[in-house]
Amino acid sequence: MTTADAARLFLRKATQDEAALVNLAADATIADEIVGFHAQQAVEKLLKAVLVFDGVRVRRTHDLAELSDLLTDHGRPMPVDVAAITDLNPFAVDYRYADMSKNSDTETRLDRPRALRLVQQVRLWAEACLVVSPPERP
Repeated sequence: MTTADAARLFLRKATQDEAALVNLAADATIADEIVGFHAQQAVEKLLKAVLVFDGVRVRRTHDLAELSDLLTDHGRPMPVDVAAITDLNPFAVDYRYADMSKNSDTETRLDRPRALRLVQQVRLWAEACLVVSPPERP
């Protein structure tokens, strides 16, 4: 598989997570940790798509800060505030296995419209970086 093929695969997979995010975010009965998981996964795969396209080796990680650092180190400035995407980090693992229903801490609540905008911004940036035809969007 070429780096361009691998990048397109990451982009397709990110598009699938984005589709899930769009559908789940509209449903108030779906828990934030599920919606946030798909936002985190979409951003993770988009960042990895650009890294792989640029020929950067990426270890298995869900850490969006680490991926952001790799991009910056390789001359790809982030299209969004790094703090905004790293706010999604806990949704990759931590919140998937925690009982969020017992947590009244509003800092762990997901701002769904913000998460959607963030994924869309990162996707548009990644598509421009890859300079390939993007996969069909939902």
